[in-house]
Amino acid sequence: MDPTCPSECIYNLIPSDLKEPPQPPRYISIFKATVKDDMQKAKIAMKTMGPAKVEVPSPKDFLKKHSKEKTLPPIKKFDRNMPKKPAVPLRTDHPVMGIQSGENFINTNAANVIMGVAKKPKPIYVDKRTGDKHDVEPSGLVPKYINKKDYGVTPEYIRRRNEELKKAQEEYDRYIQENLKKAAMKRLPDEEREAILQGLKKNWEKVHKEFQSLSIFIDTIPKKIRKQRLEEEMKQLEHYIGVIEKHKIIYIANNA
Repeated sequence: MDPTCPSECIYNLIPSDLKEPPQPPRYISIFKATVKDDMQKAKIAMKTMGPAKVEVPSPKDFLKKHSKEKTLPPIKKFDRNMPKKPAVPLRTDHPVMGIQSGENFINTNAANVIMGVAKKPKPIYVDKRTGDKHDVEPSGLVPKYINKKDYGVTPEYIRRRNEELKKAQEEYDRYIQENLKKAAMKRLPDEEREAILQGLKKNWEKVHKEFQSLSIFIDTIPKKIRKQRLEEEMKQLEHYIGVIEKHKIIYIANNA
């Protein structure tokens, strides 16, 4: 309809052909080739099940009649290598009768019993009134090890080890004596060592008593600092006490 005409016009009664609007060009991404190449790279053939583990038959070896039937091995002739058993006696055969022996089996058996060694019963013990029996030998009730010749004797390997320790101690003492001469070291007397040890223990008791007097709830920073300080002092004193108790002989440098 002409746009110059009003909305109500006689020309509107004339049927007109509707023209479809032209379609726009189809969208094609510029990354289509790149995406396609990435998809092809990610795909792997037979990735799920893998390649076939069986040998694929050749078209030349097609299935034939009776090819699946099992063939029996060739029949071997049976050869009897073992000797035959004696034949069954005939009904007309009779055993030899009237054979007697002159041996007195009663006296023979009596002599064998008299001359034979008596069978010793197996030693057992019963530990319940119901009659449960157990062997005595593996139970430990029979003294077995105290009857050995080397019972109570120091084994050879222990004597050898003691000699090695003694020799090592002598070499260490010799080395210390040489260092004493070189570095002018002197040995701490036992009385002084004991006095130092007792002093360390008293200090530890003093610090431990102070640690025990702390409050149950550590809710302030000064309390935490004090608790950490006491724990460090106790740990250091325990270390010193352990070192002095472990080493009976202590050498100190004579710097004077």
